[in-house]
Amino acid sequence: MNAALAALSMHYLFFLTEVVGLRPALAGLVPWVGRIVDALTDPIMGRISDRTAWRRGRRRPYFLIGALPFGLAFALLWLDVPIESQLGRFLYYAAAYVFFSVAVTVLSVPYLALIPEMAFDYQERTNLNSFRAAGAMLGAVVAVGLRSLAQQAGGGATGFAAAGAAFGVWLAVPWLAVWAVSWERPGFRRPVHTGLGVALRDLFRHRAYRVVATLFLFSRIAVDLVLAMLIFYFEYWMRRPGDFEWSMFLLLASVLLALPVWLRISTRTDKRTLFLAGAAAWVGVQLAFLAANPDWPRWLVLALACWAGLAYAAIEVMPWSMLGDVVDEDELQSGERREGLYAGSFMFLRKLGGPSGVLLAGVVLDATGFGRSEPPPEAAIGAIRALTALAPLAFVALAAWAASRYPLSRAAHARILQALAARRSGSRATSPDSHSAS
Repeated sequence: MNAALAALSMHYLFFLTEVVGLRPALAGLVPWVGRIVDALTDPIMGRISDRTAWRRGRRRPYFLIGALPFGLAFALLWLDVPIESQLGRFLYYAAAYVFFSVAVTVLSVPYLALIPEMAFDYQERTNLNSFRAAGAMLGAVVAVGLRSLAQQAGGGATGFAAAGAAFGVWLAVPWLAVWAVSWERPGFRRPVHTGLGVALRDLFRHRAYRVVATLFLFSRIAVDLVLAMLIFYFEYWMRRPGDFEWSMFLLLASVLLALPVWLRISTRTDKRTLFLAGAAAWVGVQLAFLAANPDWPRWLVLALACWAGLAYAAIEVMPWSMLGDVVDEDELQSGERREGLYAGSFMFLRKLGGPSGVLLAGVVLDATGFGRSEPPPEAAIGAIRALTALAPLAFVALAAWAASRYPLSRAAHARILQALAARRSGSRATSPDSHSAS
């Protein structure tokens, strides 16, 4: 799943503007149309999975239902359709993105709702999310090569169509394995009585959730804005287009190497502190992007990519680990297990972050005349530099500000688990079965 989202973050704005020929503002708007649908489908899908009572489970059957539409939708995004008008092309890609968003929702929300269920302990959740992040980074490493695969398949529109189809197959098949190895806790399949409106009200009144949602949204906008702009940054500012793939490979490889380091640190500190450390490192990365110029030696540019990977590892893991603790606090307050609702709303924020960055980039580039002359005007090149360095820096700072207010420390979560255990023990002691046994 992350491979698909990473491919879109890194390559789709470039594809729509440079290959398809959409104006940057329209290209940036395409993902936002999908987000309009997501505003409804993600929380609804979470609620559906919370209420599902199939014999095979609440979450896992959706992996089989959504796999084929997911791969097909991804392939449709990369076709160069024979439509002449800008409006007609925009409508096609917006519709394809809506289809893709719905397919992702059917898979991702139940999948992410399983994480707090499969790992119930404060540290176990960080461990499991680190493994999940490692798998996601491996997928993103492959996603970096989409443009290279398109070039090997003939380049241009034909090459991207072939690469999109190949990736679509590759994205769909692994869900069979996810279905086979995942599991659910039978004890968590309890009736959910509150309606969707009441549940959403509870969600947004939950202080810890508001904090985590804020830091997650701002950090995703920062990361995805950088990913969307790097290909332009290397092409037009650094004037080293060949360094884009190498930098992305090194960045993602560094994430994989950094995850065990952050995981070891996490055993001795709280999640808030770890996120703040990653955010501080990412601020340094953004300042380096601002300082970089075409005269920098290649080794220094590649070293910057490694530094970015070190910072990104903490930014990626911590919010999802925090979310599981928030779900436990919600159970203590509501008496219901609502992982699906929380995962659905969180996935909505995940998919909102990328398009927000792309929309910002598209509008700014369009305003500076990018795509209407070759080479681009100096204003457009300056905008590329600012969108890669300065704008993400502001969003990282906002994410760090939100993280400083996260209330669930390791000790606070331990008290929540103790209260939940006492409540469950009391429920068992007063159940009809226990009375009949006595």
